[in-house]
Amino acid sequence: MSKHITVRLDKRGVSCVAKLLDDVAPRTCAAVWDALPLSAPVFHGKYARNEIYTLLPGFAPDPGKENTTVTPIPGDLCWFSFDSDDLGNPAYGYENTTGTGTTGAIVDLAVFYGRNNLLINGDQGWVPGNVFGAITENLDEFAAACQDLWMGGARGETLSFSRL
Repeated sequence: MSKHITVRLDKRGVSCVAKLLDDVAPRTCAAVWDALPLSAPVFHGKYARNEIYTLLPGFAPDPGKENTTVTPIPGDLCWFSFDSDDLGNPAYGYENTTGTGTTGAIVDLAVFYGRNNLLINGDQGWVPGNVFGAITENLDEFAAACQDLWMGGARGETLSFSRL
C-alpha cells in the first residue's frame, strides 16, 4: 500500500498531497515517514529556481544516495544532507552565519513546483538530491502559493509535512 503525505504552507493555508516513492527511495522514505510530522520556517530556492525548502536538525541517519537527481521536475520532493559548515556562508542569506543555527547534520526537505530546475551551487558544484516523493494532488494551487512566496516573501511562513 502506498504511503501519502500532506505538504502544507501553513500561513498561506494551501496544501498538496504527495505519494512516497518507497520503491525507488526506501531508506529516504522511511527516514521521513518515521519522523513525521515535521515543520519549520520555509525558504525559497536561490540557485535551483522553482524550489521551496525547509532546514531541519538531523532527525535520522543520512540515508545515502538513492534515486538522485540534479534536474528535479515539478512535484518532486527531495532530501538533501548538509552540515552547518556547508550552509554557514552568509551568501546563502540566512539570518545568522551558521545556516540553521545548529551544528552537525542538517536535513533539507525541498519541494519543486516548476520546470527548469538545476541543482548546482557556485560554492559546492553539483548538489544531487534524493527524490523521495511526488505530488499527486493540488500541484497547481501549491505552485501558485510557492510563486507568491518568491514574490511576496517567506518571513513568518512554515513548511509542514505530515502523514495523510
